Amino acid sequence: MQKTVSFLELIGGGRIPEVLVGTWIVMALLLVFGYLARATLAAAADPTIPDESITLRSVAEVMVEWVDGFVAGVMDSHHYRELVPFLGSLFVFILASNFFGLIPGIEPPTSFSDLTFALGTICFFYFVYQGFRRNGISYLRSFLGPLLVLSPIMLPIEVADNLFRPFSLGLRLAANMFADHQVLHLFTGLTYLIVPLAFYALASIVCVIQALIFMVLTMSYVKLAQSHEH
Repeated sequence: MQKTVSFLELIGGGRIPEVLVGTWIVMALLLVFGYLARATLAAAADPTIPDESITLRSVAEVMVEWVDGFVAGVMDSHHYRELVPFLGSLFVFILASNFFGLIPGIEPPTSFSDLTFALGTICFFYFVYQGFRRNGISYLRSFLGPLLVLSPIMLPIEVADNLFRPFSLGLRLAANMFADHQVLHLFTGLTYLIVPLAFYALASIVCVIQALIFMVLTMSYVKLAQSHEH
């Protein structure tokens, strides 16, 4: 009699992996936040007038405005706004996943290489898509180097460089978040008084920096893909 194998057995030996559960929770929280912020905006008498107090809408608007301005400053392009939804979603998801690991007893999803390599792979296909979208088939010319005579040497180097980018993105994020979480767990376990607050503050800074670095590197890859000068 043929034995059937369930999906859970394939992905986690009969149980749902911790990184998958954490990712689902973060995604659910972000979806609820986005829905409530959108509902608040739709219910406003005049959407152009900001709320006087701190609300879900005001928090969302500040975040969107900051991401929009940051992408505009880095990309320096008239078409930068078409990149904001992807880059903003990437930053917010990584930031929320990083902060999710600050809850005692919970590992941040971004400390698992499965998730970070998946994010890196998504970014890889995104900047390749942007390269073809902006330059068409001539995007392949960027893999041949500045001089055609050097193309036999530059082609394998450029291909290897592009293929290594998602791996480096994923490895950098996973390694830093794993180390940050281990240091936080180690030092907060030594005392339960004021000292843990300092390490939580430091860990929070690391969470923001790592999300920002991932977004900035992705933007730099997109900018390179859209330009013929690299």
